[in-house]
Amino acid sequence: MAGHNKWSKIKRGKAVADARRSKVWARITRDIINAAREGGGDPGANSRLGLAVDKAKAENMPKDNIERAIKRGTGEIEAQDYVEATYEGYGPHGIAIIVESLTDNTNRTVADVRHIFSKAGGSLGQTGSVAFQFNRLGVLEVKADSISEDQLFELVADAGAEDLVLEDDTFYVRTPVEAFGAVQEALREAGVKTEEAGLQREPTTTVHLEADAARKVASLIEKLEDHQDVQAVYSTLELDDATIEALA
Repeated sequence: MAGHNKWSKIKRGKAVADARRSKVWARITRDIINAAREGGGDPGANSRLGLAVDKAKAENMPKDNIERAIKRGTGEIEAQDYVEATYEGYGPHGIAIIVESLTDNTNRTVADVRHIFSKAGGSLGQTGSVAFQFNRLGVLEVKADSISEDQLFELVADAGAEDLVLEDDTFYVRTPVEAFGAVQEALREAGVKTEEAGLQREPTTTVHLEADAARKVASLIEKLEDHQDVQAVYSTLELDDATIEALA
């Protein structure tokens, strides 16, 4: 998890374009629509929708926008049909990369993603070409000043979490995919606010690169993240302190 957390810090520090509110709202809207379509329009009974709504509120999305997106997902309002698509490939210097997207046009998205990889000196691969280098897990972030470590550990362990890590001012709760919903609900019932929560991919091994090489990979990742259909990007790039300093 440390690698993902550090990458988040780099992105925040550099004010990557994905932080633009209009783009964030567009991505969250698509996530709400898809979650409501698959699991129903009740955020209390649909954990994925609940997470998307929480993110929308955290980004100050108007209530009307949220409700309209839910209705589009449940079919009360006509909406475009968004589908999830995952792409796998290799960036410069053999760094494995997974791209998760939510799109209404898979042909457009795959062509765009392939072009971004190619232009950066990488290549888009077949399904399964790099997925084996990543583990799927749930991660929830809780501010350290909102609850004691012992209280949080007892709460999430009982719900099925497998690890709890304190980094800087944030607790990172790691869960198996199948326990993610139960842990999220346990925190909700206990009144513990989660700053971020979702399913992520963690590399089983990472690759260290010198600063110039790491910058090329970081540039590719940022271009992928800046695409309107891309929801998340994961890589095997090692983010040690020296690399983070060089990228920042």
